[in-house]
Amino acid sequence: MGEKMPAKQHGLGILDSKDWDEIKDLDWEEKPSWKNSLAGWTQASPKLLNSPRASWAFRRLKAVMWPMPKQSGPAEPLRKTAYLDGLRGFAAFLVYWQHHELWVHGLQEMTILENAFGFEGHYRFASFHGVRLLFNGGHFAVATFFVISGYVLSTKPLSLIQAGEHAKLADNLGSALFRRWLRLYIPLLATTFLFMLSWHAFGGLWVPNVKKQSNLRDEIWWWYAELKNFSFIFNSGGEPWVSYNFHLWSIPVEMKGSVVVYTSLLAFSRATTKARLWCTAGLMFYFMYICDGWYCCLFMMGMFLADLDLLSAKGQLPRLFARFSPYKEFIYYHLLAIAVYLGGIPAQTTDVELLRRNRGWYYLSLLKPQATFDYKWFYLFFAATFLVSATPRISWLKRFFETRFCQYLGRVSFALYLVHGPVLWTLGDRIYSAVGWASSIGSGQVEGIPQWVNRFPLPMYGPLGLEVAFLVPHLVLLPVTFWCAEMVTKFIDEPAVRFAQSLYRRTLADPSAGAAAAGGGVPGGNGVGTGPGSGGMPGKTPKTPKLEA
Repeated sequence: MGEKMPAKQHGLGILDSKDWDEIKDLDWEEKPSWKNSLAGWTQASPKLLNSPRASWAFRRLKAVMWPMPKQSGPAEPLRKTAYLDGLRGFAAFLVYWQHHELWVHGLQEMTILENAFGFEGHYRFASFHGVRLLFNGGHFAVATFFVISGYVLSTKPLSLIQAGEHAKLADNLGSALFRRWLRLYIPLLATTFLFMLSWHAFGGLWVPNVKKQSNLRDEIWWWYAELKNFSFIFNSGGEPWVSYNFHLWSIPVEMKGSVVVYTSLLAFSRATTKARLWCTAGLMFYFMYICDGWYCCLFMMGMFLADLDLLSAKGQLPRLFARFSPYKEFIYYHLLAIAVYLGGIPAQTTDVELLRRNRGWYYLSLLKPQATFDYKWFYLFFAATFLVSATPRISWLKRFFETRFCQYLGRVSFALYLVHGPVLWTLGDRIYSAVGWASSIGSGQVEGIPQWVNRFPLPMYGPLGLEVAFLVPHLVLLPVTFWCAEMVTKFIDEPAVRFAQSLYRRTLADPSAGAAAAGGGVPGGNGVGTGPGSGGMPGKTPKTPKLEA
């Protein structure tokens, strides 16, 4: 213990990427084939252009303007849980898409998108069962994030528990808990600070729905006052979000769920397998049916699924689950269908009476527990659980989430979550206003950015959510958002992860110092110090005081 950092997990949930320890600088020095045909060409200033400083500057500039390297050689083999990276990334993309849909569409269209097919006589393609997830799947995505987080946070500790490696478990949990807050909040602080600065740059950037201070000094103080409270996850007062990026309300929830997982792992570490599974199930029941702890229930379900998968890999599944193995294909396809249906839960308000007015949801609404205030999370708990369970067991679905596109989304998912809101409220708001959405948005665009309103209007025809005037702006918005996400991943997120790891290593005791202390500094000593203040007598072992509970 204390000799070195425990083996690092692959990722820390939705808000992490692959193995950050193995991140290496990208080599941008490519030799294109057209150079061979220009053998007679001489550079104007070879001394300047071939200098190390100029070469370094060129590589840096190229990395900034186009940060994604070309794939050369055979692709690296995917990790066993690579599908979770892809699932997490695709879920982050659904959050991006839903926020854009809700931004441009008015209250009437929002009512259609946030309710079931046929609600109040509206039969739109965007609200049809299953299809609706592509338009309002953000809620489902958040629930999936939390289940995935619980799964990957607990996989390594559970493997140590099952192996009886309790000393390594203590190292692992200590390292993970130390780094978790830093890993989540450093990117949040950095991106909100940069976004805040942009309000006072460029002659004063107009942003809708924000309370902008009169000068930069007051703005920085306001940002500090708000973020210091937001950083305390046990804060019981104030707003549950930060005004500099409303979408980041889930970051404190992610941290709280992580603490629940870590403490549960430690509490159950000495229990038998059967007792551990029952205790985990009991906590899930408590969080969903006894108190309103829906997010804790989602994290615990991820931990529960990880435990079952590890036991299954060793052929040690409880008989209750093992007896269903011959029917697993039939079961998991049905679980996927149920997940798709429940994932489209109508969620315009928290009023369960409105849910009952939606076709196909009346009897399901009767299942809602009394303890759950916002009913949608009860149904999304089962939807996310069934989706995460079914994905690795349905080959075509797993292959989809292992595609390069989904793996890329998974790599930048945290940064995409951080930047898509600021891009929407600045560049997106202006482009949408220019193509004709200003009156629908209704957030003061006519007064705030009159020069952009209806600058080059586009036709509004097309299905709800797929209008020409909605899709065309994404030819600009999507690449810009991905570029910003790549920049944040490369220059903020990855360095934050490395900083947290480095800081943790600096806190660890020096193994050589620990060995010297164990020997009392005397060759052949009995481990009892004899120096001033040691509290021990040479050659004698002091009695260990009895610890009271």
